[in-house]
Amino acid sequence: MRVVDFGRFSFLAVVATTVLAACGGAGSPQALPNSPFLQQHSGSSPIEHVVMIVQENRTFNNLFAGFPGANGTMRGKARIKKGGKWVDEWVQLKEQSLLPSPNHDIGHCYYSFIKAYDGGKMDGFNHEPENYCPRSWSGGPSSLYPYQYVNPADIAPYWDMAEQYVLADAMFQTQGSGSFTAHQDLIRGGSALDGSYGSGASMIDTPTQEPWGCDGNPNSQTDLVTTSLKWELDAGPAPCTKDFPDGSSSYQTLRDLLDAAKVSWKYYTPCFSKSDGCTVDSKCPSCAGDLLNAFDVIWPVRNGPEWGTNVSMPETNIFGDISSGSLPAVSWVIPEDKNSDHIGDGPVDDGPAWVASVVNAVGQSSYWNSTAIVILWDDWGGLYDNAAPPCLSKSQCRDDQGGLGLRVPMIVVSPYAKLGQSSQGGYIAATPYEFGSILKYVENNFGLGSLGTTDKRATSIVDCFNYNQKPRSFTVIPSQHDARYFITHREAVSHGDPE
Repeated sequence: MRVVDFGRFSFLAVVATTVLAACGGAGSPQALPNSPFLQQHSGSSPIEHVVMIVQENRTFNNLFAGFPGANGTMRGKARIKKGGKWVDEWVQLKEQSLLPSPNHDIGHCYYSFIKAYDGGKMDGFNHEPENYCPRSWSGGPSSLYPYQYVNPADIAPYWDMAEQYVLADAMFQTQGSGSFTAHQDLIRGGSALDGSYGSGASMIDTPTQEPWGCDGNPNSQTDLVTTSLKWELDAGPAPCTKDFPDGSSSYQTLRDLLDAAKVSWKYYTPCFSKSDGCTVDSKCPSCAGDLLNAFDVIWPVRNGPEWGTNVSMPETNIFGDISSGSLPAVSWVIPEDKNSDHIGDGPVDDGPAWVASVVNAVGQSSYWNSTAIVILWDDWGGLYDNAAPPCLSKSQCRDDQGGLGLRVPMIVVSPYAKLGQSSQGGYIAATPYEFGSILKYVENNFGLGSLGTTDKRATSIVDCFNYNQKPRSFTVIPSQHDARYFITHREAVSHGDPE
C-alpha cells in the first residue's frame, strides 16, 4: 500500500468570514451557508416524478462560459514557471466544438483535482496529467489543453433549456474525483465504506480492474481517501458491497429509502450483457454498460429481483415507460458513450440531442405537470473552471471524502422551475449545491427520511422551484435527433468512462 499525504493541501485556501449567497468566482473559495432543509413553499409538492439525467465530464465554464448573468469566464489562470519562479498568468480560453480538436481525455482523479484546485487558487489545470490518471506521481502535464469552452452553437439544446428554466451555476461534485465515485455519490451522497458520513475512509478514483462492481474481477481494488486526507492507493476492497468491511447493510443508497417507503424507482442504463436481459438486437452480446452502472456495486441489487427490473436496460426503456404511463417516481438516466458528452470520445457526440429527446418525451406527455427533470454532468473531466469549491465552514475547505470537488453544470426543467428575468423566463440559481442537494430534495419531496451522508449538510435544490406559480407550458426543445433515433441507433459496445 502506498500512502500519499494530501493533508498539507487541506487548509491552504483563504476562508471567507462571511456567507455569500452566490458561489465564489475566480478567487478564493467561500464558505457554504448553514443549510438545514427549509420547506420554501406553501402546501404539498406538486412534483410526483424526479428524473435525473446524468451526463459526463464537463465543467460549468466549459459549457456555459458566456451565458448571460452566469459566473463564467473567457480566460483562466495557469501556473507557469518563469525566471525560476512559479507565477500565475491569464490564459485566453480556446473556443472548441463539443468534440474538440485535438480530442483526448484529461486525467481527472483525486491527484488531478488537487493539482487543478491548488489550495483554492484554481490555477493548476495545466498540471493535470494528460490522458488517464497515473497510479503514481508520474505522467506528463496536460499543458493548456484544459483551457477551452464549447461553442454554444454545438450545444444549442442545453442553452435553450438554460434560457427557459433554471441554470445552477454553483453545483459542485461531492468529491474531487472521477466517474466511479461520482455515480456512487449520485445514489448515496458519498462512498464512505462504513456507511456513516465522516467516520471512515471513502472510496475514490477508479477501481483497478473493469468492469466496476460485483461483476468485476474479485481481485480488483479501490483507492481510499482517509478522514485525514491521505490518498491510499489500492488499499480498498473490491467495488462490491459484499466485500466491504461492514457488508452491504451499512452501505445504504437512495434505493433503500425508496423501497422502504414503497416509492417506485428505476435506473435506466446501457445494456450490461445478453445474459442480463439485453434484448435490443443482434448487438446485444457485445453491448456492455459495465462502468457507469452504479447499482452493480450494490450486491443485493445486482443479485436480487431489482436487477433487470428497477435497473432497466437499455436506457432507452425510459421512452417506453413514459408512453405507457409507467414512469417511476424517481429515475436516473445514464447515456451510451456516444451520447455522454465525454471528452476524448468520438467520432460523434449526440449528448445534447439525447438529453433533449428525454426532456421532450416528458414534456409532451401527461407527466409534464408533475415532473422535475434534473440534468447534470458527473465530474469536471479535467477541464478548466473558474469557480473554487466553497468551503464547508470558516475553518474547513476540504471534507474527509476529498471534497467538495469542482463545479459542474446543472439544469432544472419543470413547469414549476422558478421564473427569472430573462426574456424566456430563465433563472440562474447561485445557491451552492452539491450532489447531496439532489438527494436531499428527493428525500424531502417523497418523505423518505435521510441517508445521513452529505445529504445531511447539503442545501436542497428546492429553491429552484416555485410551487405557487401557474405551471409553465412546455415548448419542444429543437434538436438534431428524437427518441426514435436513439431507440433505433444503438452502439455495439458502451463501456462508459474508463476514469
